[in-house]
Amino acid sequence: MATVTRTLTARAGWRDYLELTKPKVVALMIITSAIGMLLASDSAVPWQTLLLGNLGIALCAGSAAAVNHVVDRRIDLHMARTQRRPLAQGRVNPLNALLFALALGVIGMGILLQWINTTTAWLTLGSLLGYAVIYTSFLKRATPQNIVIGGLAGAAPPLLGWTAVTGQIEAEGLLLVLIIFAWTPPHFWALAIHRKAEYAKVDIPMLPVTHGERYTKLHILLYTFILLAVSMLPFVIHMSGVLYLVVALALGLRFIDWAWALWRDSRPHAAIKTFKFSLWYLLWLFVALLVDHYAGVAGWL
Repeated sequence: MATVTRTLTARAGWRDYLELTKPKVVALMIITSAIGMLLASDSAVPWQTLLLGNLGIALCAGSAAAVNHVVDRRIDLHMARTQRRPLAQGRVNPLNALLFALALGVIGMGILLQWINTTTAWLTLGSLLGYAVIYTSFLKRATPQNIVIGGLAGAAPPLLGWTAVTGQIEAEGLLLVLIIFAWTPPHFWALAIHRKAEYAKVDIPMLPVTHGERYTKLHILLYTFILLAVSMLPFVIHMSGVLYLVVALALGLRFIDWAWALWRDSRPHAAIKTFKFSLWYLLWLFVALLVDHYAGVAGWL
């Protein structure tokens, strides 16, 4: 077995290490971080802040993702979605993955401390530790409310982008966090319903496993109403205008429509389709915020 592991590890390539960083997840985080930067200013954001700020945040996010791979390597092997991951297959050994995570985290923090500001650096470190240690190592296995409590770490990127520009924690940046925080449970629980059998097999107490699908579907529906209300707040506090309001209403009502279909079992494969829609929901909501912001700055609205 040791010989096989060493052989597999020797064949590990750069793609395996890239996969450890969960690049698709990090890409979505960086989109919200960049939008947070752009929303924080009425003028052009310096390219150094855009480039180096997002690079530092991305490296720290990749570091947290790599730690997640290490902690979850045994359960990953038993889940169809994750069984081909580099650690689960033995292509990268845990020590190398941890050293890789440490290097990414140190470089990312160094960039943020040197070229951005200390507020962003320490908030990013807190987010990294929240995801890699508190959520992955404890909450994920401790409570069916894991994704609700641990979702705060994943909701931080737009605030990190905001503070990278302003150097301050402000209400508008916190509101962006609140939107993602409210979005996370219906987003992830829809996937958890789709993967319920796999979570049950590895004893991860996701809500559909501990309380059943019907209970989870009801809470997804309730959270979509909460999300709709929260998504109205940028308009209420005059952070955005009518353009954003219209888009947010349309997206929110469509999310509720999918959650209702999931609750009523009225559409085939509703769980995974709700999950996929939730990804587009978040992307287009933040794009709408950005377009509305610059349309207002330009005097078009």
